[in-house]
Amino acid sequence: MMPRHSSRRWNSPFSGAACLTLLLFWGVDSIQAQESYELDSHDEWTLEHSPEPGSLAGQLGQIRKLLAEGRADRALNLSERWIERNPNSEMLDEAMMIKADSLVALNDEYEALYEYEYIVRRWPSSPVFAQACAREFQIAVEYAHGKRRKLWGIRFANAEDEAEELFIRIQERMPGSQLAEMSGMEPGDLYFRQRRMALAADMYAIFIKKYPKSPYLDMARRRLIYTNLATFKGPEFDVVGLIEAKIELLQLIASQPAEAERLGASALLTRIEESEAEKLLSTANWYLVVADPIGAELCIRRLVERYPETGSCVRALELIPSILPRLPEHVLEKTPNYALLRHAILGVQDGSAEDEQEEES
Repeated sequence: MMPRHSSRRWNSPFSGAACLTLLLFWGVDSIQAQESYELDSHDEWTLEHSPEPGSLAGQLGQIRKLLAEGRADRALNLSERWIERNPNSEMLDEAMMIKADSLVALNDEYEALYEYEYIVRRWPSSPVFAQACAREFQIAVEYAHGKRRKLWGIRFANAEDEAEELFIRIQERMPGSQLAEMSGMEPGDLYFRQRRMALAADMYAIFIKKYPKSPYLDMARRRLIYTNLATFKGPEFDVVGLIEAKIELLQLIASQPAEAERLGASALLTRIEESEAEKLLSTANWYLVVADPIGAELCIRRLVERYPETGSCVRALELIPSILPRLPEHVLEKTPNYALLRHAILGVQDGSAEDEQEEES
């Protein structure tokens, strides 16, 4: 991004969002144009430094005061004039920040993003670098949560792509910071709201790997489990997400049993097993449709062995009487005793079960 007065333009069309709350303030004490205060031994704030009236720093202080008083239009005009008159000043970065903040206050963060981007590229070691990144983050958050950007003066254009790009840039520019961690979580939340569950799961998995000591780690793990579960669209679709969610749950139970209990891991595991069993039953029905009883029986065999307490197991055992007569002898020799299983689970007394009971007596 380049400032508004430059002839160069950044190729991503950022625009619009309402006046926003400034998220983070770093390096305030080192900014020359501001007054600084110190807490004395009597717990009272005393003025330690104040720029000389009429000096360049004093002028910026007055412009910033106008912005704080809500006179953003006046602050924008004066900051632009200050920049034009002092293009080589050591405080140019501070003037650019005032200009950008004024644009935000005037409900035009499209132009403000160009100014913030110019600051972070030109002054990476300046105290205002972190402030500009924080402003960009807050704008990105509002875009990601549905705030529209201006196009042709009307706020209707979707800005989620711009938010996504800003989150990536902030992580690259401020590695290891809390702001970078927050920017790492936001894309996953954005994809979740967009119902792009596979991408959301990827983002949370990347976050867990990239920030293993983050205070947001537990949250990322929970959301990874939920997104993996959400990727399962039904028994006709892939179950990779279910398998990954099950692995994450088992790891959570082993490493953090209290957190797993708060999450309801046991209920989630039951839900996953029901879905896996349903998938096997759906596959068995498909084999029956294509006239492959051997494949159908194999799926049912796996189902009753792995998930004997599921509703799908009951429905699978109800299909068995129509499948067994169609199996060759060498396959029947390897099948479990379905008659006993049906008797134990369904309460059905098949002929084979009666014969075995008579032999035992």
